[in-house]
Order: sequence, then structure tokens, then C-alpha cells
Amino acid sequence: MSLVGILETLSVSLCGIAVILWMSIGTIARSKKAEIIGQRTIMTFCILASILLFLLHYLGGDLWGSRNAARPMAVFSLVLAAASGLNLKGKEVQGEVNPHQIRRLRAEDRDE
Repeated sequence: MSLVGILETLSVSLCGIAVILWMSIGTIARSKKAEIIGQRTIMTFCILASILLFLLHYLGGDLWGSRNAARPMAVFSLVLAAASGLNLKGKEVQGEVNPHQIRRLRAEDRDE
């Protein structure tokens, strides 16, 4: 397998893992420590995938049969990396109560 093929496989794999982690962040966020680790992992995978995608483009490789797909995917991966760090340490960005807080509030009401 050539270097370009390895870069293509590795970059797509990192993007896929980051997306799966992104979709499961609600489950990961049950613990603040796990949430921070999950978000930093997503950020790291996205940044590494972006670097590999840019490298893939400049080495003349293609992504899914298109030479022009690697750069937009690399930029999207950087945006996802930036977005993954928005809600660190359980701080609410939108100001809405999340389901975990509702569950905690209900548990506190039952205990009282």
C-alpha cells in the first residue's frame, strides 16, 4: 500500500472515530472528567485528521475518487475540532437545562 493510500485510510478512520465520539458525547458527559477527556480526544483526532487530509491533498491523493474533496473535509474537521471544545467542564453554552441536570434535580427533590 502506498503512502497516499495509508494517509487516505488513516484520515478517514480518524474522522469516523471523531464523529462516533461526537455523537456519543451525551453518554460520555455523565462524568465531568470523562467529558473533558472525550472532548479533547475528539479535538485531537480532528486536528490529526486535518493535517493528514491536507497532506493527502498536497501529495496528489484523492478522497473518494475526488482530488478536491480532501481540503474541504480538512477544514470541516478543523471546525469540528473547534466546536468540540465549546462545552468544557460542564459549562452550558446555550443556557438550557440538559437532561442530566433535570435528572439530578429530580433526584434531589426525591431525597428531600
